[in-house]
Amino acid sequence: MLAILQLLGALAVLAAFVAVQRGRITPTSFLSLTLNFAGSAVLAVLALHERQWGFLLLEAVWALVSGYGLIQQLTRRR
Repeated sequence: MLAILQLLGALAVLAAFVAVQRGRITPTSFLSLTLNFAGSAVLAVLALHERQWGFLLLEAVWALVSGYGLIQQLTRRR
């Protein structure tokens, strides 16, 4: 089950990356930020569970930065 969650988290981050690289979305688009936040948050929780400290640092910061971008997007829409 954890392996499936890892794959889903990684696929979410990679989907955003590929879409940005192909010019389908911008890095600051709601979709890109949502995929990055969801994927990195899942991976951060799993890294914490497995006590993988370097990976936890990477994914937690990725989630925080993406989450901050999402908050900015949502406040601009209002």
